[in-house]
Parts: sequence; structure tokens; C-alpha cells
Amino acid sequence: MIRTIEGIYQDGQIQLTELPQDISDRSQVLVTFLNPSKIDPTKLRQLIDQLETIAGIGQGFEELNAGQTRAIGNFVQEMQQKYGISS
Repeated sequence: MIRTIEGIYQDGQIQLTELPQDISDRSQVLVTFLNPSKIDPTKLRQLIDQLETIAGIGQGFEELNAGQTRAIGNFVQEMQQKYGISS
């Protein structure tokens, strides 16, 4: 699983802007330092969204390979019921 969380490095500490709820204690992390004078916050958010999308696709492939699938008809029926779409 890949989860990207923004934070700030200050006085030898990294302070996260949010605390992850579904991350176990002692999880492995990668830290990337960005040059604040060269960062476009909108582009940064887009890149984070892309990373999370890629992670979601990877998870989908893992589920597919593990046989965790369902028939397309069942999926369509669930979505119709969930969103009140008539067939």
C-alpha cells in the first residue's frame, strides 16, 4: 500500500499534516524533501493524487490475482441500487 501524507521538517522533526488511521506501528516510510521555492501546490496535489491512483490500481490487480472478483452483472446491479439508477 502507498499512502502519501504531507508534512513539514522543522528542528530535526517531521510534523505530519494529518495522522494516518490505517497505518500500523513501525510502518516503513520514504521521505522526500521538496524545495519550497520551486513547488506549485496544485501540481504537488495532482502528483499525490496520481500516486494514490497508481496504488489503487495495484491493489486492484492484487485482488484480481487473488481471485477476489465478482461478475460484472452483480457489480452493475449493486451500483444501480446504490445510486438509484434504473435499468
